[in-house]
Amino acid sequence: MKAAIVGIGLIGGSFALALKKYGICDEIIGVDKSEHNRNTALERGLVDRVAPLEEAIAGADLVVLATPVDTIPLLALKVLNKVTNQVVMDMGSTKAELCEVIRLHPSRGQFVATHPMWGTEYSGPEAAVKDAFTGRTVVICDHEQSNPEALRLVEDIYKKIGMPIKYMTSEEQDLHAAYVSHISHITSFALALTVLEKEREEEHIFDLAAAGFESTVRLAKSSPRTWVPILLQNKYNVLDVLREHIHQLQIFRRMLEKDDTKGLIAAMEKANTIKRILK
Repeated sequence: MKAAIVGIGLIGGSFALALKKYGICDEIIGVDKSEHNRNTALERGLVDRVAPLEEAIAGADLVVLATPVDTIPLLALKVLNKVTNQVVMDMGSTKAELCEVIRLHPSRGQFVATHPMWGTEYSGPEAAVKDAFTGRTVVICDHEQSNPEALRLVEDIYKKIGMPIKYMTSEEQDLHAAYVSHISHITSFALALTVLEKEREEEHIFDLAAAGFESTVRLAKSSPRTWVPILLQNKYNVLDVLREHIHQLQIFRRMLEKDDTKGLIAAMEKANTIKRILK
């Protein structure tokens, strides 16, 4: 099988490594607007060759869309307009807009909408890592709208690289992603801005920051070019969870103002119950 990966960054590059490791593809064709990304992907052996989009589609059995989420809906239409028997899949973290845009396309059945639940704070082909997806969950959205053959191909790929599969509607996926992923990034960006605003001595941040701070603020190193489109595409779900997050912060603030020891203990013990889920 030959695969064309459109967008050879962190996700697309790591997926290319997985396809190579498990012998899923005989050839991987890279497509990227950035000359730097194309050259780096070739130098690192992420792809076997690079090509323009139309040439890559024509030479592939599988087309993987791994570009920023704000580009995927129109890109998906463009690719679906060109395919014959190829299967097309995406790896973006928002799905509702994409699935609505392609819903009535004649080749909709050849498309499989997926969101592998993995990422790091780094970006670009130089950030691609081996075994990135193993053990991580992948969400397949609106699977009933995909042809059984296309769905089976994508399911088999994810199973081979060691990813448990969950099925959701595109709306459910965006809602849950806002709760467990997107809000984490907003919180991290906001915490980084708070510390940078209040602590003007950079050496103190470096010297005194403990592991807890470092792990909490790690996501603030993520690329704005990746995350601004995600937050805007999932705006209403993100705003909903952000309101609840701000409400919880206000509760903690009031308890601190009142020296409410019992209230703080009760709130923290309730938060501790997440240990049952995240072991």
